Amino acid sequence: MAGEKAIFITGGASGIGQAVAKLFAARGWRVGLADINTAGLAATRAMLPAGMATTHVVDVRDRGQWREALAAFTEASGGRLDVLFNNAGIAVGGALAGATDDEIDRIVGINLVGVINGARAAYPMLKATPGSALVNTASAAAIYGSSGLGLYAAVKFGVRGLSEALDAEWAADGIKVRVVMPSFIDTPLLDSNVSGTNHTARDSVRAAGLEFTPVDQVAEEIWNGIQRDKVHIIIGKTARRLAFAARWMPGALRKQMRRGAIR
Repeated sequence: MAGEKAIFITGGASGIGQAVAKLFAARGWRVGLADINTAGLAATRAMLPAGMATTHVVDVRDRGQWREALAAFTEASGGRLDVLFNNAGIAVGGALAGATDDEIDRIVGINLVGVINGARAAYPMLKATPGSALVNTASAAAIYGSSGLGLYAAVKFGVRGLSEALDAEWAADGIKVRVVMPSFIDTPLLDSNVSGTNHTARDSVRAAGLEFTPVDQVAEEIWNGIQRDKVHIIIGKTARRLAFAARWMPGALRKQMRRGAIR
């Protein structure tokens, strides 16, 4: 129904996007689910209260698809766009020297250009909705770059930088901007193979003895983070430790990263 608060979520077919959709819908929000995974979109929609969600097949690299999806969603929401959750992303791990051209183009196109496209497309609708927010998913990799995650860190630092810039640019329009920087979240993204190896990112996290943060906790922290007057939403013990070390012990952190370097 028109007048309900409304959130549009990319990467809504699984993982963090799905968890955020469930939380916001449970709290009475209308939800727009966007992804390239049609089966996943249908599965997420089935988890939400009847009539609370619309689904949109969107490749975030395609500006035309962005415009069409947001137009359709805001028509259903009575013109409201209270939150755009720019969350779609892929993972690429391994040394930069071993990355393929396709891997480079895909991760830059989806994880960075896709976020820029979403912000641009949603801006007029966010501006027209009082108290609105843009929420972009980055990563703890945007706190300090890690060996073996050069491409991932590059695009996530880009998302962080864009978010910090838009926090200033859009303040006068009354649009809040947040960037989510979680450590390792238990989602299908961790099942991606590390380039040049036969093991997954999940295997690497377990071998390092690091924790996984449940997606339901991430969704709750995003909800709370929108309310607080801070740009950065840092989630998980590993992310918080990394942020502390990057600020107060940069030399020690650099040595630690070199010891674990992937070549």
